[in-house]
Amino acid sequence: MLKILLFPLQILLLGLIYFYKIFISPILPKSCIYTPSCSTYGLHAIKKFGPVKGSFLTIKRVASCHPKSAGGFNPVPDNIKGDAKWII
Repeated sequence: MLKILLFPLQILLLGLIYFYKIFISPILPKSCIYTPSCSTYGLHAIKKFGPVKGSFLTIKRVASCHPKSAGGFNPVPDNIKGDAKWII
């Protein structure tokens, strides 16, 4: 039942990220220091873990994207139990 209720939220969040990737990202200078980009990471995280856990991971990733961060290759984890015990 909960998955049925969260599905519209997932569609909305994915739509917002796609809107950003298609219309906003091309006019901004490239600034993400991670691979995959933060928006692609968000798409993968929300598709893999759903809107609540995926949003948590995406917000955590975007918050860590700053010039003093090491950056590099940082894919969506296979298991987030260590990252978000309070959500699970």
